[in-house]
Amino acid sequence: QVQLVESGGGLVQAGGSLRLSCAASVRGFSAFAMAWFRQAPGKEREFVAAVSRSGGTTDYADSAKGRFTISRDNAKNTVYLQMNSLKPEDTAVYYCAADEVIYGSTRPGAYDYWGQGTQVTVSS
Repeated sequence: QVQLVESGGGLVQAGGSLRLSCAASVRGFSAFAMAWFRQAPGKEREFVAAVSRSGGTTDYADSAKGRFTISRDNAKNTVYLQMNSLKPEDTAVYYCAADEVIYGSTRPGAYDYWGQGTQVTVSS
């Protein structure tokens, strides 16, 4: 069983930064590809970023490129999302997701494991 717990969300002004963390309770964390998604009120859950099992490959949604950085520390069973130059449209609940088979899918249905989410609110 895989348990994912996100943290680091909060309220920040536009232009500010936040660092989200996702701690995984699982043996063999390095066998899982990881990703971040987000869901704003009234909208579908959307892909933000993905990182490969080794951390050597990353992919980003266009909205995240140049502002967000995904990384992982396999020794700590943790994946991070550094978010800079935040905008009000980044306001959403952010979820981390894990899967042993796929990497980099932008479809939420492709991931088997999800955290409970952490709220990010960006004020203008």
